[in-house]
Amino acid sequence: MNVPLQIAIDGPAASGKTTVARQLAERLQIAYLDTGAMYRALAYLALHTRTDADSESALVRLFHEQAIHVAFDAVNAAHSKMGFHVFASGHELESEDLQSNEVTAIVSTIAKHPHVREAMVVEQRRIADHAPVVMAGRDIGTVVLPNAPVKIFLTASVLARVERRRAQLQLAGVDISVHRLAEEIEERDRLDRSRAVSPLVPAPDAHIVDSSEKPVDAVLDEIFAIIGAQ
Repeated sequence: MNVPLQIAIDGPAASGKTTVARQLAERLQIAYLDTGAMYRALAYLALHTRTDADSESALVRLFHEQAIHVAFDAVNAAHSKMGFHVFASGHELESEDLQSNEVTAIVSTIAKHPHVREAMVVEQRRIADHAPVVMAGRDIGTVVLPNAPVKIFLTASVLARVERRRAQLQLAGVDISVHRLAEEIEERDRLDRSRAVSPLVPAPDAHIVDSSEKPVDAVLDEIFAIIGAQ
């Protein structure tokens, strides 16, 4: 059985992996998925059902009861705001809901639960088994798609990541200090790297790409060179 093309892109928060992964998928004309949206969907549901973010069993039950899944546009990712669609119980969740401050505040807590991650990985692998995909996250190359032929670990300096996140928030009408953003990003890094299950680390065979001082096109060119060398 031929396995569809799988490209795994991992990296810390605000490293640029979402932008890079989506544009890479658009150029290749294949599906794109940011797996963080799935954890955010569960966080959103937990908030709206008053499910305790520390209760692993309740969260796993919620994941299955609400039937969280991802769908893609038939032609390309440009048709949806995120590049794909996230559904729960047949209803689409909006990007604004998934990116809210309330969801952001608890998503790391939800993502640390081993059985929650196991449930997510099953769905993520199902997606990758059925169609070529560029998948972005924090454990794609190490856990979700360990046999992916192309693995990228996208990194950037804290300063570059702070500036990117601040620009995103300002576009959304949110003003936040550089100091506070730096603290939030460093804390998210600490949580991701110290997580007992699927911590944020590069896969042994991942290509490290530093996007700190590079425009998106330059990062994409570097990744295309890596793909071409496979």
